[in-house]
Amino acid sequence: MDSSVIRVNGEMLKVLVIMAYLLAASSAGNFYQDVTITWGGPRGQILDGGQTLALSLDNISGSGFESNYQFLYGRFDVQLKLIPGDSAGTVTTFFLSSQGTTHDEIDFEFLGNSSGQPYTVHTNVFAQGLGNREQQFKLWFDPTLAFHTYTIIWNSQRIIYMVDNIPIRVFSNYIANGVPYPTSQPMKVYASLWNADDWATQGGRVKTNWALAPFTATYRYYNADACVINGMTNSCNDGINRPWQTQGLDANGTNAIKWVQQNYMIYDYCTDFKRFPTGLPTECNLPRF
Repeated sequence: MDSSVIRVNGEMLKVLVIMAYLLAASSAGNFYQDVTITWGGPRGQILDGGQTLALSLDNISGSGFESNYQFLYGRFDVQLKLIPGDSAGTVTTFFLSSQGTTHDEIDFEFLGNSSGQPYTVHTNVFAQGLGNREQQFKLWFDPTLAFHTYTIIWNSQRIIYMVDNIPIRVFSNYIANGVPYPTSQPMKVYASLWNADDWATQGGRVKTNWALAPFTATYRYYNADACVINGMTNSCNDGINRPWQTQGLDANGTNAIKWVQQNYMIYDYCTDFKRFPTGLPTECNLPRF
């Protein structure tokens, strides 16, 4: 790649990281008001006046929280610092989900690894109970050294996954082509830290080292700029236009996602012909961005 292009990409990434940090810090909610720690007992702790939430995992239990509200479309941001050192076998999550066998779900999962080895960012989309739409990435930084912002944008046209305001994945609404898409089931926000050493690290070959427990991941500056659903009431029926409701990728976003996927994507279900021997899913043959 031309060195001038690398310099431009580097400067663009710096600007996007700063923008993401300022956005999260200025619009953050409060964990005391916005979420409930639902499992793990004292392993989940709200700190710093409600700005920070720590989840821990030991050999007895992990921990997790869920939002106090359910949503139908929105922008969901959180800053997260992952487990340092040997995090093999652990899974840290930030995701949206409804309930039931035909549930919808939009996943960010961070799969731990042995010391010195990079995390895997695992993404998946479920619609009407159907998933199997995984894309996985490595990151271009160490996510254990500092907080970074992870974002899910969900509107009626597309789902956008972002890291530090840089898009890494888009899943578009192709219902007209017979592809399920989450459009009608309100979802809550969930986060958790749990043990999955039967599969999470190198296919389960590397197990959790419990001598290093407890493992801790820290969340802060959670914010949901979203349509709150309360019974038949939708908070977005107020005539206000919100940028995320029609957000897609502009030219810079398209260049950024291509850079990420060319350099940091390590698995794409749309190229897994062994998994889909009779033909790839329909959306794999349609425009991705």
